[in-house]
Amino acid sequence: MSLPAFAELLERLVFTPGRLAKLALIRRWFDEQPDPERGVGLAALTGELVFSAAKPSVIRALVAERTDPVLLALSQDYVGDFAETVALIWPEKAGSNAPPPMLSEVVEGLELATRAEVPALIETWLDSLDSNGRFALIKLVTGALRVGVSARLARVALAEWAGRGVEEIEEVWHGVAPPYIPIFRWLEGREPRPDPRDAPVFRPLMLAHPLEEADLGAIEAAPEDWRAEWKWDGIRVQLAASPGGVRLWSRTGEDVSGAFPELLEGLPFHATLDGELLVVRDGVVAPFADLQQRLNRKVITPKMQRDFPVAVRLYDLLVDGAEDLRPLPFATRRGRLEEWFTRHRPPGMDLSPLVAFSSLRHLAELREGARAASIEGLMLKRADSPYVAGRVKGLWWKWKRAPLTVDAVLMYAQRGHGKRSSYYSDYTFGLWRAAEDGTEELVPVGKAYSGYTDQELVWLDRWIREHTTGRFGPVREVEKALVLEVIFDAAQLSGRHRSGVAMRFPRIARIRRDKPAVEADRLETLLAMVENRAETVD
Repeated sequence: MSLPAFAELLERLVFTPGRLAKLALIRRWFDEQPDPERGVGLAALTGELVFSAAKPSVIRALVAERTDPVLLALSQDYVGDFAETVALIWPEKAGSNAPPPMLSEVVEGLELATRAEVPALIETWLDSLDSNGRFALIKLVTGALRVGVSARLARVALAEWAGRGVEEIEEVWHGVAPPYIPIFRWLEGREPRPDPRDAPVFRPLMLAHPLEEADLGAIEAAPEDWRAEWKWDGIRVQLAASPGGVRLWSRTGEDVSGAFPELLEGLPFHATLDGELLVVRDGVVAPFADLQQRLNRKVITPKMQRDFPVAVRLYDLLVDGAEDLRPLPFATRRGRLEEWFTRHRPPGMDLSPLVAFSSLRHLAELREGARAASIEGLMLKRADSPYVAGRVKGLWWKWKRAPLTVDAVLMYAQRGHGKRSSYYSDYTFGLWRAAEDGTEELVPVGKAYSGYTDQELVWLDRWIREHTTGRFGPVREVEKALVLEVIFDAAQLSGRHRSGVAMRFPRIARIRRDKPAVEADRLETLLAMVENRAETVD
């Protein structure tokens, strides 16, 4: 597959709304493209390609040599996206008539080239491509495709193309390197299923449904059939340790081992564990804002490890040695987990305690008291439930505490991505506080891009366009006149925010067209919601 063919796929994915339509495009692409091109493209869609010697700064330097820097800056300000700007503004070079490269040729070239060789390679390819091809090349190099396709969705497309369950593919995915030729041969019936052997592969997680009013009866009728745990306010992880290595996976199967090296040192066991990643200091669970300091970091310094020490609170034992425990009932797996923990006592880990309760009313009382100790609410699990991938209704429930709320003023808006790329769908909002001169000022306190309906999005987009007062690249400043009711899970002190406070999972509950901006909440109201969390780790 030539790079222009991959560029066409990216363009269609960008401008194709809807999950089903995107899946159809990717399935068709698997049918039409040969090996290794389809596997390389799949790796690009799933974010598995990393080119250490190719940085965005290389492309920026190349385009700066051929264009006026003022024109480049103005163009990027107008277009918004760096890759699209360069693709459009790149000047053609006289006498350059090289054929467009193959996708696999580009990937192999970037993987083998030295840092000094990379600029010349990229320049040659940019000269051989049209604007669509240049756009795809830059997106590929920088690793920021942003075409509305997650790694999970790409694997779902692969599963649908082959007529298999996505869980089957995810069980072997991390044991096979791009371009995934053994996987494609297996799916086409040409070879047996790849054996990851002792590789620390990801097992798809079991997830819970939100508990609703109609679901309470099953728990009330037979509370002895259920087990309760606290729902901790961290990030769900899976730790896989095997003779082939140790990996820490996110809930979507992303390898996050590099961000938490201290958890993976010297683990003398063969097991797969399900748990929650938390920052813990002297036995006390820290707010989620502290964990955010460790997320998405390329370099983890010893100081960062000391300041934000992490631990895994264990929920479940999926694999013990060569034995797969997932078909066993939860109560049995929990007993095995307790036995396993007693044997190994791994550093940086503890058990999530079971919560004793006698009735649904008792559970409700416990839930209401959960706004402390980094607890989001309760998890309810049937004692006889096997560990099955995805959300199976009736087996596991999550019963979150009621959200907090403030009325905030819309300050800035930015266009979204994918099907929302033509709408202003990302909102920054603020609360009132007293300025140094004694006047009232708005200070930004958070951003939200969910919670509203499609009809509300259309209304908000039109309102923003009609009330824009300033433009800063892709960002629009608006008249401080619209109040949004914002709900969120928690408030935490934060030195990274101008307001000094951060919200956990803010989303738009409704548009307060009935409320004037001067009556929106003050910063003091939000600060009063900051939690003092404390929980001892055994």
